[in-house]
Amino acid sequence: MNLPIVLHHGLGGRPGLKLGPVRLNYFRGIDLALGEGGRDVIVPRVHPTAGVAYRAEQLKQQIIARLDQLGRPDEPVIVVGHSMGGLDARYMVSKLGMAGRVAAILSVTSPHRGSPVADWAVRNLDRRVPLMRVLGKLGWDLQAARDLTTDSCRRFNDEVPDAPGVRYFSVSAARPWHRVPPFAYACHRIISAAEGENDSLVSVRSSQWGTSLGTWPADHWHTINHRLVLELKDPTGDIAPYYRQAVEQVRAALSG
Repeated sequence: MNLPIVLHHGLGGRPGLKLGPVRLNYFRGIDLALGEGGRDVIVPRVHPTAGVAYRAEQLKQQIIARLDQLGRPDEPVIVVGHSMGGLDARYMVSKLGMAGRVAAILSVTSPHRGSPVADWAVRNLDRRVPLMRVLGKLGWDLQAARDLTTDSCRRFNDEVPDAPGVRYFSVSAARPWHRVPPFAYACHRIISAAEGENDSLVSVRSSQWGTSLGTWPADHWHTINHRLVLELKDPTGDIAPYYRQAVEQVRAALSG
């Protein structure tokens, strides 16, 4: 089943962003790996910090436009959503009439039940220090941080049911605290105390939705091939083969 793949970024992502001669790739080498053999891979670019509903609408429009360009307007797609991208995809198929155009959603370490790190950020940067409110008045859309709290995701799950006919799969990620980037130690501790195993931003428990395809040995950044820790023992290495394997598992399930 050679359905087009939509590789959708999470919070803060700007796929294809160029800084002078340097192109910053959110999914480092992953899009190329999934496109091997001439398979069509669509890499949308939505607002990096807006809320789920806004990002989901942009995602919908870009998928439709790209499928038209590819001459495959009536074919369903497999959406691979990293982090917040998994929530965007769920909202899109449930609320924006895209259930008939999406065969499956594969979420990769997505905070389906929110993240204690988002709870901490909203509590400390919005209530005690009015930084988020100030930035909001300056025109910055920071709804994503609020949408990713555990309370918001609890409401989200009540209000955004799984769409009939769409298959849901998920991948988790986890590493012990001493094998994540030093700047993420505090986040890892916050999540570990509240929810156990995690990748420094999302717990294994929060990231499981639909059929679980396992837990990758990686931190949150490594799950998009931004390897920020030197792996001296039992290295995970290039994460692209993990994506290939997960997508093939989804394809096999859809074919069976």
